[in-house]
Amino acid sequence: MAEELVLDTAIRDWVLIPLSIVMVLIGILRYFVSKLMRTTQSPDAKIIKEGQVVIRARNLRAAAGFIPLKAFRARKVYYTNEENGLLHVPKGQAQNPQAQMFSDPNMAMDMMKKNLSMIIPQTLTFAWVNFFFSGFVAAKIPFPLTQRFRSMLQNGIDLSTVDVSYVSSRSWYFLNLFGLRGLFSLILGEENATDDTQRMMQMSGFGFDPSKSLGAEKDGLDIVQHDWVLPKFEQRAQAVLRKRLSS
Repeated sequence: MAEELVLDTAIRDWVLIPLSIVMVLIGILRYFVSKLMRTTQSPDAKIIKEGQVVIRARNLRAAAGFIPLKAFRARKVYYTNEENGLLHVPKGQAQNPQAQMFSDPNMAMDMMKKNLSMIIPQTLTFAWVNFFFSGFVAAKIPFPLTQRFRSMLQNGIDLSTVDVSYVSSRSWYFLNLFGLRGLFSLILGEENATDDTQRMMQMSGFGFDPSKSLGAEKDGLDIVQHDWVLPKFEQRAQAVLRKRLSS
């Protein structure tokens, strides 16, 4: 049977609250450091042009039924032609985001700065938590949990008899690390540099490949079945009018 513990108020005052305040202050400090280290990059005209082409092709696909079949086919050929279509990307000219990063030193330097601004503060904070607060039971969740949450909430405590709802200080650090996104959005705004979950996902990739969007939009435009709604509009309007007059 799981043991029921009585948490000392001193743990709340000297472990739980200071750890939460330090995590918030480090997140705010990292935001301003990342803002100072951020380099202003001029937008690529080619990427902007390809993005506008994708938006125009998407609008054509969504509003295909409001233009005649001949006009739709002409626009479709204009976008999906295998020789000079706007959405056609030759195989030899497909953009490689990894090669683009290594060819652009500013992009590689900016990515390294972003990764360092995340890794160094969190490494130092985790070492501080692990040295001073290791082994503390910092809080208790006010609702029961299953055994699957034990490894997530009781990191650093090797006692299987303790109830799962108790949270160790090390686990409280990780909960603050990944759970303060909403608070930082309120304090710093929506576009802040303290979103660690998004930053970690960005570390696994090297950038955005616009050629994939062009190819996906080309495939979507190829399979569109044209259905002109204008000849049916008069019948629909008459049906709606008769329904309103009868009611």
